[in-house]
Amino acid sequence: MSGRVQAALGTGLVLTVAAAVYPFADRDLLAGHIRAGYPAYTGAQVDQAVSTSLVLLAVVGALGVLGWLATIGVVRAGKRWAPPAASVLLVLGAGVALTVLLVRDTSGDTGFPAVLGWAGLAPCVAGVVAVGLMWTRRPAR
Repeated sequence: MSGRVQAALGTGLVLTVAAAVYPFADRDLLAGHIRAGYPAYTGAQVDQAVSTSLVLLAVVGALGVLGWLATIGVVRAGKRWAPPAASVLLVLGAGVALTVLLVRDTSGDTGFPAVLGWAGLAPCVAGVVAVGLMWTRRPAR
């Protein structure tokens, strides 16, 4: 596969790591979102909800990183099934990112702050580029 595919895959991996680390760097973002949605929550309940959210986001981020690493390995190995496999992973990743961005919880607000949803969609852009490049056939020489 081309260097452009590898670059897109590497970009997706970096964006996934950044999106996974961001909530840990700004716990107050999650805490404020939870406080706004559940004003009756005590400080301990907010802390518990933040911790649970961080575990969930860490697991999703780790699965995303594994997906990128597996795809990079399969592409480097020149496997013919790399494009369909990458396409499936893209659909799964985009589905998770859209869930984080759009699904509402019992408060009526989204379960996560919008910035986290948008950050989760950023790697999908790299995924669209990578998958598009993988499916593009090179003209015969």
